Amino acid sequence: MRIAELDRINELARKAKTSGLSEAELSERAALRQAYIGKVCGQLTNILSVVTVVDVEGNDVTPDKLRQAQAAGMQVH
Repeated sequence: MRIAELDRINELARKAKTSGLSEAELSERAALRQAYIGKVCGQLTNILSVVTVVDVEGNDVTPDKLRQAQAAGMQVH
């Protein structure tokens, strides 16, 4: 899944390297980064909500903490 903020973050990064950023652009970049981190964490949580760990013999060895978090709606900390 593509995260839309990433294009603008990269655009601001290129501008920061060449000509610098204004105060408004610095605060925009900070907000975009926080939004990006939130979306990446959300994607990771979605992936972990369906993960099952299986050993070489085919046994389910999903850690209890992950299994409990999956049952509780994935509030992993």
